[in-house]
Amino acid sequence: MKELLKVQNLRKTFKISAKQQKIEKTKERIKVAVDDLSFTAYEGEVFGLLGPNGAGKTTTLRMMSALVKPDKGDVLVDGASVVKNPEEVRKKIGFLTSELKLEEFFTPNYLFTFFSELHGVDKAKAAARKQSLFEKFGITKFAEVKVGDLSTGMKQKVSLVISIVHDPDIIIFDEPTNGLDVLTAKVVTDFLLELKEQGKTIVVSTHIFSLIEKICDRVGIVIEGKMAVCDTLASLTAEKSLEEKFFDIFAERAGGLNEK
Repeated sequence: MKELLKVQNLRKTFKISAKQQKIEKTKERIKVAVDDLSFTAYEGEVFGLLGPNGAGKTTTLRMMSALVKPDKGDVLVDGASVVKNPEEVRKKIGFLTSELKLEEFFTPNYLFTFFSELHGVDKAKAAARKQSLFEKFGITKFAEVKVGDLSTGMKQKVSLVISIVHDPDIIIFDEPTNGLDVLTAKVVTDFLLELKEQGKTIVVSTHIFSLIEKICDRVGIVIEGKMAVCDTLASLTAEKSLEEKFFDIFAERAGGLNEK
């Protein structure tokens, strides 16, 4: 299989404010968010990053998407380096994060057109893609409604559609179903499976076991910024459920749940 994403020994640290030091009950002024983390994602597979909140998953995805520069290490996205050629990386990927804040004054129609032009998508192709995606996600009748007046689920759908206006082969999703109702979450999950069938390479970060079990081929379990385990889903769940396996690894790597 062709390697489309190669994460190499990523490390990222952040300064901690005095207030944050008190909250986290630490005297350390530097927090290691990601610590020597590596993995590979192949063409046509779904790779899941599984870990608790604060494990470093989102920071990892931001580095992979060339939004945050790593302190050390690199990511090769279909051969392009996030360190040496971040602009090329951004052209090759779609990145959806729950933290994406759409300007509430604009409409889905306007935003789709704006991001299509930003990515240099041909107008005819953009129009056809918008029609297809808007119909699939039920956005059509809300196309001229301001984002600020949309429901949380509809905002998430619009964010997803905008993140893939350019039909990228590599798609990175950070908590794609977080905070969604069960119906909207199913629509998003089914779409991820559809993208997989199209041969897209997908990286999904989540703390939801059922999502990983439904769509992922391989899984990396991230604990305290480090890759604790990276294996196929089938291998990880051969003897225990993914949830049981995760908590076994968490207890071993993080010193036990009672100490947290």
